[in-house]
Amino acid sequence: MFGSVNNYLSGVLRAAEDYDGENLGTFLSLRDVHVQNHNLYISQPEKLVERMLKPPLDEVVGSHLKVLYYLSQEPPNYMEAYNHQAASCSAVVKLLQQMKDENWCLPVMYRVCLDLRYLAQACEKHCRGFTPGHILEKAADCMMACFRVCAADGRASEEDTKRLGMMNLVNQLFKIYFRINKLHLCKPLIRAIDNCSFKDSFPLPEQITYKYFVGRRAMFDSNYRMAVEDLSYAFTHCPDRFKSNKRLILIYLVPVKMLLGYLPRKSMLERYDLLLFHDLALALKAGNVKKFDEIVHEHELVLIRSGIYLLVEKLKFIVYRNLFKKVFAIRKTHQLDMGDFLSALQFVGVTDVSLDETHCIIANLIYEGKIKGYISHAHNKLVVSKQNPFPSLIST
Repeated sequence: MFGSVNNYLSGVLRAAEDYDGENLGTFLSLRDVHVQNHNLYISQPEKLVERMLKPPLDEVVGSHLKVLYYLSQEPPNYMEAYNHQAASCSAVVKLLQQMKDENWCLPVMYRVCLDLRYLAQACEKHCRGFTPGHILEKAADCMMACFRVCAADGRASEEDTKRLGMMNLVNQLFKIYFRINKLHLCKPLIRAIDNCSFKDSFPLPEQITYKYFVGRRAMFDSNYRMAVEDLSYAFTHCPDRFKSNKRLILIYLVPVKMLLGYLPRKSMLERYDLLLFHDLALALKAGNVKKFDEIVHEHELVLIRSGIYLLVEKLKFIVYRNLFKKVFAIRKTHQLDMGDFLSALQFVGVTDVSLDETHCIIANLIYEGKIKGYISHAHNKLVVSKQNPFPSLIST
């Protein structure tokens, strides 16, 4: 047993002496093969570790071995494993602070923080007695300690600065904040990256993930043009071999672009198994409110789980707009009877709508700039502009 532990610790020591952050990070990863070595499942490894490693690396490694011990229990003790992973993360903060003008240990920080998030998620799933999201939020606090050290490293050269680790941590924090629905906590992180002088120099995979989350946040803030810009970057730069990732990006990019008047190609939707949006686009283009409602109702659970249900519901106003534009095209007058719009709704199968509700729908379309005109309540008419009464969605 001790020979096996000594071999492991010797490997850790060699990686540290060689300033090999990638290799050292592997020794601390819960995804590495060493986690299957039963000889490393030690409840009190401090003396063994302190004999070979200097602080604070001994704390990082000692806590990691305790994590392995608690995960090896039947059933796994996720809470204790998480607590020791958090202790390992705190020790990584000391390690970062100890290294003044070098950043070779950033891969260690990446691995420890990644596993901290995974264990926090396991605790949320398996442990009782905690408010949902509490443990993940605590994990985010640990990661923020790492982030602050990295963000404050302004003295080192661009090659050696710990600020190069900021985007990796920001992406980890985004995943937590989106999961616990605290998107307002993303704002200072985005500001920190935007103010970074070499924000375009981060590794491309990190930039893709970053743009994906920033685009989603812009979507929730109703900043649709910014959302399209960021999500389009993520989709374009994501390699084709990562088909599931590209599909995930499209789940948000497609409805946002539809809100701006861009309808998706059927061939692209077929490729990524997203024909739901093709059906929605057909109903939208035809102004078929009933068909649109039926599609949304049929796929309601999928839309809710994806977090785009309310976004898709906003598309309904475009469906109304397209239907009412057909009324205008038929009547060929700028003074349209409100009863004609009610008849149009009933014609496409919407039978549970009143004239007052029709007034409300048109008032909202005017407010959103989808119709240029005003309602004359005295004459029960919609008076539309003689110039471009139904502005292009692309320009609004």
